[in-house]
Amino acid sequence: MNIGVDAAALGMANAVTAHTADVNSGYWNPAGLLHIEDKELALMHSSYFANIANYDYIGFAMPIDDRSSIGISVIRFAVDDILNTTQLIDDQGNINYDRISTFSTADYGVTFSYARQLPLDGLRYGINAKVIRRIIGDFASSWGFGLDAAVQFETKNDWKFGIMARDITTTYNAWSIDEDEFSTIQDAVEGQNQELPETTEITIPKLQLGVSKKFIINYDYSILTELDLNVRFEENNDIISTSFASINPALGLEFGYIDMIFLRGGLGNFQNELEYDNSERLSFQPSMGVGFRYKGIQVDYAFTDIGDQSVALYSNVFSLKLDFSIFR
Repeated sequence: MNIGVDAAALGMANAVTAHTADVNSGYWNPAGLLHIEDKELALMHSSYFANIANYDYIGFAMPIDDRSSIGISVIRFAVDDILNTTQLIDDQGNINYDRISTFSTADYGVTFSYARQLPLDGLRYGINAKVIRRIIGDFASSWGFGLDAAVQFETKNDWKFGIMARDITTTYNAWSIDEDEFSTIQDAVEGQNQELPETTEITIPKLQLGVSKKFIINYDYSILTELDLNVRFEENNDIISTSFASINPALGLEFGYIDMIFLRGGLGNFQNELEYDNSERLSFQPSMGVGFRYKGIQVDYAFTDIGDQSVALYSNVFSLKLDFSIFR
């Protein structure tokens, strides 16, 4: 649930909290769903770690009336067909390749979104209810639940502001472990997996603050900029970190031509990394992308590093957005 959705947003380093205004707003800021005028559908696929892990997303949203909208989205991140070699050697020490099996580990996130216009002109709010499902073969599985709350505000001179509070109730995942399956791996590696792991997992609240402005140049050209501050209530390696909270900025830029062709770039995930000689180095995560929109169909591509600019773990992300108004 932390990676993000939509190649257009990922190409801008996820700096979209203030200006998001389509079906993908269900993830980034549900208040943005109020901008949609008809049913919208979004699809995304990307692969990580040399295509070992697959990340897929589908989202749908629609207006209810002129003051409210709803949406639903499903995210799946999984590694499939993992070889289970714990039974490769039988009790007599014989190797039997027929005893090798496969399993998958998958995380699912289902989000239900609602957005509504407030009486103050330009102010709207949105909420998310999330269901988390995690599965590790036959060994263990979990259910989790959480809530998000968000607002957007737009001024008359086109400045946009956004706040997204994720996991405001603290999201809990309760694990159920199959002890019979667990017993089969307890002695597979000597000294490992001897005790059952913890069965409760929590996700602490996070806050995203954004400000955005779009500039029109000679009618045909536009430049969209946004600065986000991602706040986590813990001490970590973020560029600004205290015992109370850590702050990580993200900057996104989009250049558009006749509202049809888009070039994007962004910088985010600024981290103070400790080197081997105990010195610190500032790293960041770069991203870039392109997009094409014609009538109600938009295709986007992003090229982003899952870690930082020093490691070549770049991923290709593709997404498609469809506005149902083209069928009317």
